[in-house]
Amino acid sequence: MSGQSPDIEYKAIDINILKRLLVYLKPYKKWVFFATLITMLSSALSPLLPYLNKVTIDKYIEQKDTRGLITMIIIIGVLLLLNAILRYVLTYLMQWIGQKVLYDIRVSVFSHIQSLSMKFYDTNPVGRLVTRVTNDVEGLNELFSSGVVMIVADVMLIFWIIGFMFYTNWVLSLLTLSILPLLIIATVIFRKKVRVVFTSIRLKIAELNAFLNEFISGVSTVKLFTQEENQNEKFAQINMKHRDLWVKTVFYYALFFPVVEMLSAVSLGIILWYAAGNILSGVMTVGILIAFTQYSEMFFRPIRDLTEKFTTLQSAMASAERILGILDTKDFVSDSEDSIELKKFDSAIEFKNVSFSYDNTKWVLNDVSFTVNKGETVAIVGATGAGKTSIINLLCRFYDFQSGEILFDGEDIRKIRQESLRRNLSLVSQDVFLFSTSLGENISLGNEEISEEKMRQAAEALGASDFIEKLQGGYNSEIIDRGSTLSAGQRQLVAFCRAYAYNPQILILDEATSNIDSETERIIEQSLEKLLANRTSIIIAHRLSTIRRADRIIVLHKGKIRESGTHKELLALNGIYARLYRLQFKETMPEFVA
Repeated sequence: MSGQSPDIEYKAIDINILKRLLVYLKPYKKWVFFATLITMLSSALSPLLPYLNKVTIDKYIEQKDTRGLITMIIIIGVLLLLNAILRYVLTYLMQWIGQKVLYDIRVSVFSHIQSLSMKFYDTNPVGRLVTRVTNDVEGLNELFSSGVVMIVADVMLIFWIIGFMFYTNWVLSLLTLSILPLLIIATVIFRKKVRVVFTSIRLKIAELNAFLNEFISGVSTVKLFTQEENQNEKFAQINMKHRDLWVKTVFYYALFFPVVEMLSAVSLGIILWYAAGNILSGVMTVGILIAFTQYSEMFFRPIRDLTEKFTTLQSAMASAERILGILDTKDFVSDSEDSIELKKFDSAIEFKNVSFSYDNTKWVLNDVSFTVNKGETVAIVGATGAGKTSIINLLCRFYDFQSGEILFDGEDIRKIRQESLRRNLSLVSQDVFLFSTSLGENISLGNEEISEEKMRQAAEALGASDFIEKLQGGYNSEIIDRGSTLSAGQRQLVAFCRAYAYNPQILILDEATSNIDSETERIIEQSLEKLLANRTSIIIAHRLSTIRRADRIIVLHKGKIRESGTHKELLALNGIYARLYRLQFKETMPEFVA
């Protein structure tokens, strides 16, 4: 299953899903067992108290036995205190277990999402994935914090209450439970209505998150084209549907709980009706009446709780289905079982008759073959959509190709461990991503092998230290909103520093200088020789200054290599490269080239 459709319909409680969820309780099974023991003891204490009240009234109050009355008061008080302590321990313990389990699930989902291929991200909106890790995991909170054990507690409490009721007076017990069929019917109808609405609410939250993520990411475009009102209307429509769904749940709850209260009142009325004649005749005592009054109220409490827990369980099933759907996604670019380490790059990168398609229908690269020797700088040029970035994606093994071979020192790229492959590569792209941390950490990316001194040396070598040290916090300046407070050129310089600090054997520049202003370009030009020195470099660029450094230029056109040679050789060939060069030379400036 690749990705989760927002149109998944609700499924009733799936035992298989529940079993898979309960696996996350396994590391804490001792604590769950302990919580279950507390639950059994606590659920027995609650219905014991009305019975003791009955004994106290009939045996000690009516008999005016003061000493016995005081003894019973002390016993009841101790049991109340013990029950309160047990409830406190149980609540704390279940919340602790629940948070531990949620932590494990979030880590599991996040780790799995990181392991998925880039193809997965092409078809799954960021907002939906955020919802899976946040809202959907949170949707399991009640299930693990109080759901499973408390469902057991409520069921046991009901059995204990019924047991004590029949032990006290079986006739009155049958009369009290006569309204049970009506209660079951009301509960089933309520459960059916609510479970569908809760599923729709989860889906609508995912839609809200996806919309918000897209809007915030593109807020500058919205403002530029004055589309705020249009976006407000779209958000209002989604939000209104979300609100209406919650209002519907409020309606169902507002209807169901008064029905339960009414049935509880009817049950109490039956007790009083039966007691009215039987107390006077001596068949029934005042203690039994008071005990059954308490049992009646106590009986309906776990019924209400069970209904809510069952609704929670169903809501959790909807969340769990989507979470497990992500965990079941097998969209991997996997290492082979006999994969090897690429410890050092020694000779060449070879593309041999490589063909690649993102969707297995339209070929982006078609029978592409070329070689990049160690220490060589090769530039790849071509019109938009020619397949330049796709070559980079395959080199970094973000995707797997359909046919042909890509060899590193004669080894098939699919036999090289991805981690070791990428340790030998550094990619600087046009769209620089900066994380919400300090500027220095954006250069080192938390790599312990890159010391602060090494990070500063990288910035000084590439001329970035000038603007960094002018910032208020210097290297400790906090980056916010992907570096929106920095210019495009400054962000690009940080990316170059990042690549330089990692000291890769193979450097890939994917139109990395296209967003740089003239002043920043001058700074980079002064240090680009340092960046490219003693490295194998593959450059996708439009700048003549960058391409002139290339030992060879490869011209891609519609997924195929059409020309290859030096700048001068390609101009003399008077083909695609020369035509693109003359076109750009005419329309822009002499130092630009396609």
